[in-house]
Amino acid sequence: MSAFTNKTLMITGGTGSFGHTVLKHFLTTDIGEIRIFSRDEKKQDDMRHELQAKYPEYAGKVRFFVGDVRDPRSIDDAMPGVDFIFHAAALKQVPSCEFFPMQAVKTNIEGTDNVLHSAVAHGVKRVVCLSTDKAAYPINAMGISKAMMEHVIFANARVAAERGGTVICCTRYGNVMCSRGSVIPLFIDQIKAGDPVTITDPEMTRFLMNLDEAVDLVKFAFEHGNPGDLFVQKADACTIGDLAKAVQQLFGDTGTSIIGTRHGEKLYETLMTREESLRSEDMGEYYRIAADSRDLNYDKFVVKGEVHTMAEESYTSHNTKRLNVEETVQKLLTTDYVKEELAGIRHN
Repeated sequence: MSAFTNKTLMITGGTGSFGHTVLKHFLTTDIGEIRIFSRDEKKQDDMRHELQAKYPEYAGKVRFFVGDVRDPRSIDDAMPGVDFIFHAAALKQVPSCEFFPMQAVKTNIEGTDNVLHSAVAHGVKRVVCLSTDKAAYPINAMGISKAMMEHVIFANARVAAERGGTVICCTRYGNVMCSRGSVIPLFIDQIKAGDPVTITDPEMTRFLMNLDEAVDLVKFAFEHGNPGDLFVQKADACTIGDLAKAVQQLFGDTGTSIIGTRHGEKLYETLMTREESLRSEDMGEYYRIAADSRDLNYDKFVVKGEVHTMAEESYTSHNTKRLNVEETVQKLLTTDYVKEELAGIRHN
């Protein structure tokens, strides 16, 4: 018997890659109900038909709610009876957020605030929010909006904790391989078309996680999170150049084309800042970063004692374990998407 037995879980942005993987983890368990909340009725209809075809005996556990995190009323309509929330709804693509930053503000910041206020008002027990490494030392609109989202989470978590209600915590993770809009499906499509793989900067590094690891991180945060905690997974990384070689080793070498960095891209990503390292706890495969518990009375921290504000270094895709090409190939083979694409090629 688990904490989810006969409980109702709502996933915002539930028709995305993360939502599909959550369903794979939870659908056949003793969970009571899973609510998919998203704004795309076509994706919901596709997911509904897929569930009915593959899991006819479990499909009735899943309910679909068309709504938008920007619209508080639509959230409130879906919220009664919800025990837990995984908040995944977001605008995630860096270039589109650069050109339309206010859309990122409305979804990632205001939308998160709407979800959390509704969760607290309806007595939801636990909420785990999903953030990104781009929120640490952000340089682009997507990362800035996610950084502000994290601060909205921490502020709401503090208020909810003071009232003894909803426990709100957060996860931050790196690139999720083969998720919507990510680079690996692009590389595979380019190879299938016989085109060269487009690389921004071969020396650029990125963390690598598969979708199952992303769900495991959220489940760990759910089980261990205190109000305002932030969890990150210790993740491997590789260079974009080695990632391209690994994909080509599996799907064929069509050459490469260096196109230069896109709007708002970093050379490397950060999962835990130097400032956060001071209040972090090593929990094995994960770090827990405790909420900043200071209040607005700064005198007792500054006048009465010395304040240490940062550790010597951050935890980044440059200083974590770096995978070589062969190790990256093995990492790619842990994803369902790559395995299915390879199977399709062999079948044809």
